[in-house]
Amino acid sequence: MSTQDPVKHPTASNSLVDVLETVLDKGVVIAGDISISLADVELITIRIRLLIASVDKAKEIGMDWWETDPYYSSKGMEMQRENQQLQEQIQRLEERLDEAENKS
Repeated sequence: MSTQDPVKHPTASNSLVDVLETVLDKGVVIAGDISISLADVELITIRIRLLIASVDKAKEIGMDWWETDPYYSSKGMEMQRENQQLQEQIQRLEERLDEAENKS
């Protein structure tokens, strides 16, 4: 091998990067259903939905659950606390309303 031979790089890594870039840019949805039946009686159905996309693409199509999920976001924990406080306040108001109706 001479020192002037060009270095050959595999093109598979380039095409893999291109495929990954396209998948993240456009998104891919994989969907499937699994049903387990016995004597024509459906026992269980499992529905599988998988979306592979970039964060920007997911937000663009309205999927941003990680921003409000309390396990993934401090904002989600805040919303969960606020929701709990509102539920408690509604409960107290309903109890007061019931008391007022019972007195009259």
